Amino acid sequence: MFDSGVGGISTLRTLAKVLPNEDFVFYGDSANAPYGEKSSAEVRRLATNVMAQLKLHQVKAVVIACNTATSAAKRDLMAANPEMTILGIEPALKQAVDAGKQHILVMATPLTIGLPKYNAQVARFQERTHIESLPCPGLADHIEKGYAGIAQTQTLVDQLMAPVLDDPIDAIVLGCTHYPFITDMIRRKYDHPVTIYTGYEGLANNLATHLKQQGLLRPENTHRQIEFYSSRDTPDELALYQHLYEHGIAK
Repeated sequence: MFDSGVGGISTLRTLAKVLPNEDFVFYGDSANAPYGEKSSAEVRRLATNVMAQLKLHQVKAVVIACNTATSAAKRDLMAANPEMTILGIEPALKQAVDAGKQHILVMATPLTIGLPKYNAQVARFQERTHIESLPCPGLADHIEKGYAGIAQTQTLVDQLMAPVLDDPIDAIVLGCTHYPFITDMIRRKYDHPVTIYTGYEGLANNLATHLKQQGLLRPENTHRQIEFYSSRDTPDELALYQHLYEHGIAK
């Protein structure tokens, strides 16, 4: 699995539960985070470099745990690696629509919201429900700092969400894998029940199906390994990855 930084660890936590017998290698490109405010060409270049790092570990499948990289680079990665199962996380807008939600807020990076793939999805569903797209510049970067940046993250969330707080939102789609680390912070902005969607369970089940179809699903594993690597290869960074995997963002 890989992400532009720590965000994909929120995805990893779900996949590791759904697939308890699989080993995981997680690579965070924290030295180049966040991807969501870069050009599509730059994201493709960075994702290609990360893919090369993962292949050194002889992985049997790759999960792009980054909405931006999925939108910008998945097609190119699949074309360059036809022998590899490559899956990507995408905004769980369909899940919210299928659940009958009537006023959906999608929070994502500026690049994800600006890409044709996302806008085609919005156009597909907008006759069935009201969809508001909220670009969140800087938010992934703040979350990347972990607990140390929690005060600044709260301030930015307050600023970003101010224009939509009076809207009758009944569902929020978190279109960046960094954002689930602050789910409670986001949910508390509304004084009525709001359902949060990440799409992680669907991704995990999709991965399990692919592995099973290829005869690659492990039936047991008594010595599971979950390894963390980062382009910002420092003890503090890797310790942050481990902490986020075990506990989430709060200490």
